Order: sequence, then C-alpha cells, then structure tokens
Amino acid sequence: MMADGTLHDTDFVAWTEQQARLLRQAIAGRLDEPFDLENLAEEIESLGRSDLRAARSQIRRIIEHLLKLQFSPVEQPRDRWLGSISHARSDLDLVRKDSPSLRSKIDVGLSDDKAFATRVAIRSLRAHAQAAAAVDAKANGGAYTIEEILGDWFPKTEPLT
Repeated sequence: MMADGTLHDTDFVAWTEQQARLLRQAIAGRLDEPFDLENLAEEIESLGRSDLRAARSQIRRIIEHLLKLQFSPVEQPRDRWLGSISHARSDLDLVRKDSPSLRSKIDVGLSDDKAFATRVAIRSLRAHAQAAAAVDAKANGGAYTIEEILGDWFPKTEPLT
C-alpha cells in the first residue's frame, strides 16, 4: 500500500491501520514504506479537536437542562433532564480524564456554550408556552459557574416572571 494520501481519502480506517503498522515498523527499525506524514499530523490534531467538540457538546447539554430545571414549572420531564445532566457529566468526566488539558480550552469557549444553550432552552420553554425572560436574564447574568456545570450541583426551581 502506498502512503500517498489516496488511501486516507478513500478508506480512513484502512489508512489508520496502515499508518499504525508503519509506526510499529519504524519503532522496530523495519520501515518498508514512507509515512503519510501530512495526513497523519492532521488526523492527530483532529482527534484533539474531536475531544474538545465532544466536551463542549456535553457542557451545552448540561447548561440547557440546568436552565430548564431552574425555570420550568412543569414536573415532567424533570427526571429526564436530571438524567441527561448526570449522563452528560459522566461522559464529560471520561473525556476530561483522557485529556486534562481540555479544561483551559473549555473555559475559553464557555461563554459561547452558555449563549447557545440558553437559546435552545428559551426556544424549548417558549414552545411549551412558558415564559423565557427569566432564563435569558439568568444567562445574561452569567448563568452557571464552571464548578456548578461540572460538579454535582442542581438548581432550585425559580418562578418565572
């Protein structure tokens, strides 16, 4: 198999297997083919970006459901929101344990994630004929701290005005 980038574009799994085999050959001192170095470097960087996207997605889900828990007066689907938050926190913990350096990158994108999650929560609350002004006010006031988002904290229900 040639490491010319074509395999990378046509069969990513086969390309990753080939590159892993070549790395092992290089380690053993028996390299028979050249590495696809440019694509290898890009894919390694992409793996890091993928973990960051996964972490930010979980943070957005946590914030959205914290806002719904705090401001929705309905009893259901509170249990689902609580479960969703718990699962997202657990998934986020796994990613953060594998990549501790993500914490600083998470902090950088937090205001964007809060804004996105707030818009989603407001749309959902309005779709169910619930006032959303308090959610917007809370989010614009800073919403939740990173410790509240990542920890085991849950908000108390607040009446909407």
